[in-house]
Amino acid sequence: MIFAGVDIGSTTAKCVLIDENETVLASVIQRSGFNPDLAANEVLDHCCAYYGCKREDINYCVSTGYGREMVEFTDEQVTEITCHGKGAHVICPEARGVIDIGGQDSKAIVLDERGNVIDFAMNDKCAAGTGRFLEVMAGIMGVSTEEMGHLSLNAANALPISSICTVFAESEVISLISQKKNPYDIMAGVHMSVARRVSGLVNRVKMPRPIVISGGVGKNVGVIAAFEMQLNTKIILPPVDPQLLGGIGAASIALKKYVKYNG
Repeated sequence: MIFAGVDIGSTTAKCVLIDENETVLASVIQRSGFNPDLAANEVLDHCCAYYGCKREDINYCVSTGYGREMVEFTDEQVTEITCHGKGAHVICPEARGVIDIGGQDSKAIVLDERGNVIDFAMNDKCAAGTGRFLEVMAGIMGVSTEEMGHLSLNAANALPISSICTVFAESEVISLISQKKNPYDIMAGVHMSVARRVSGLVNRVKMPRPIVISGGVGKNVGVIAAFEMQLNTKIILPPVDPQLLGGIGAASIALKKYVKYNG
């Protein structure tokens, strides 16, 4: 039996296929582009090709993410908060909190022992504390976001980035560069700025530990280190690509829906 989770985010489209034991069979990540439905069809077709199955072999499909309602072939749509929580539980059953940082928003999600969401807080009004913020800052520094993460670990003293607005923070970073400040210290300051912003959400929901990180920003080791310093706890990095947790959660929900509807 095969179950599919399709996660259409603001930046990337993901698809995950699992079996009845919630074992990941195939997964794909690509840019969302300007046509979410096209991206959804592409990632599903690529997943089927990798695993060697056809669309009609899929027993149930759930879509999630901001573009979930644009996916025409899905059996059901479920919010990304629910799916990221369920995906974190499938991969890291011990997790009781999820920090999910996407391209355009960030979320702090509290889970019970079954992976159900019992509380959450979300920043979707401002780019600060999101993947887009990091992309802008990395662009100024002339590196990728992942490179910026690794380089920031060489910092001696993270420089404070006081602006909470991405536009003003950009000007602040440019000013620090013109002052010939240590670039590693600037990068570490950028990561601490994100960690402070999102830690406010974590504290608002009184997030229990352990905490797992979800979303593409989970690939940035500098952000992970900043969170661990800011929250004074170890952050769990999932053993799969953190961008896949939403899709894994959607596929897991698809499995449970199929069992519910078919006995």
